[in-house]
Amino acid sequence: MEKIINIQSISHTFFDGHKAIQDLSLSIYKGEFIILAGKNGSGKTTLLRHLNGLILPDSGEIFVNGKNVSKNLIAARKTIGMVFQDADTQIIADTVFDEVAFGPENLKTERNIINKKVLKVLKELNLTHLKYKNPSSLSGGEKKKLAIAGILVMDPEIILFDEPFSNLDYPGAIQILSIITKLNKSGHTVIIATHDVETIIDRATRIIIMEKGKIQKDDKPKKIIKLLESFGIREPCSSKFDLGIKPWITNPEYQIMNNKFRISNHE
Repeated sequence: MEKIINIQSISHTFFDGHKAIQDLSLSIYKGEFIILAGKNGSGKTTLLRHLNGLILPDSGEIFVNGKNVSKNLIAARKTIGMVFQDADTQIIADTVFDEVAFGPENLKTERNIINKKVLKVLKELNLTHLKYKNPSSLSGGEKKKLAIAGILVMDPEIILFDEPFSNLDYPGAIQILSIITKLNKSGHTVIIATHDVETIIDRATRIIIMEKGKIQKDDKPKKIIKLLESFGIREPCSSKFDLGIKPWITNPEYQIMNNKFRISNHE
């Protein structure tokens, strides 16, 4: 497999003295679907922000496609896009169309090319009918899709997601799960930071468990699933009942949740 990210002994300490990342080394390969799991405060988000230079390490180096991130920030940010946990923090424009166009505009891309790319991405994510809407009027799921659209229009090879299903209802989570799955199948490398793996574990090729700024486990899901709870990560229901790894959308527990949601919507 082709190595796309190479992390060499990075460390990062915040101003308050908290050691968020401690001597961490990691290789990530093209086309992988990685779950970066761990309790809140384990260092997941901090690690993600290092990958495209939103944060720079105190020591060590990160290479993306062979280029040192700290010396090639623009190239790293073109290669790696990040969807934050709170989509509102990424949204700044007055319309959906303008929000998606923001990145290419900053790169001084020609207007006709911007328009074509934006319309293409909006169509792919089923957002075309919202293109003139103010983002503040969108639902939580629509805002997540808009944040993803703003990343996709930049043609990244790697997409990072920080808790992508937080604050979403069941239908919204299903939509985002479908988009992420399609992105990976189309060739994007996907890395998802989460403290709840149940939604995506059947899609993942690899799980990396973090604790106190260090990598504690790194293996295929089926080899690591029974170790999750020892690190404070909930084991998926199907695994608890010795049914192996099952798709989240066919899990009876969530089918019941979905039925309740649909019933409440019709009351």
